[in-house]
Amino acid sequence: MEKTFVMIKPDGVQRRLMPEIIRRFEEKRFTLKGMKMMSVERDLAEKHYEGLSGEHVFGRLVDYIVSSGPVVAMIWEGENVVETVREMIGPTRPSDCESATIRREFGIDKIRNVIHGSYSVEIANKEIALWFPEGPLVWDNKINNHWYKFDC
Repeated sequence: MEKTFVMIKPDGVQRRLMPEIIRRFEEKRFTLKGMKMMSVERDLAEKHYEGLSGEHVFGRLVDYIVSSGPVVAMIWEGENVVETVREMIGPTRPSDCESATIRREFGIDKIRNVIHGSYSVEIANKEIALWFPEGPLVWDNKINNHWYKFDC
């Protein structure tokens, strides 16, 4: 099954948008396979944004991710998850987004645009390996589906 990497950036965490973003992905029937809130070290941010290292925005992005607060890193799984998540997020600039996209509704500018999502399966695999070196959670919810049955 296809997986993608999603990061709620510091502006999204500060504004407590995690539940709303997670709800939207769950409504699409995607499965959350990994999630952690973390402060980002400079070398991780530089590796993550290395594809933009030649652009003027690189330093600003790295500084923002490193110094503005924690992020929430997630792995989502589902059919066509990379493309669908990218559509739900919208383009980098919130002003370029269609209505009902996450960035249009919550983004402020090109840097503070709430969320990052992998733009291809290949990039998703690289980003998942970078942010989750331990790998995604391996758990089958069909095994332990008795949580709602109590003998009280």
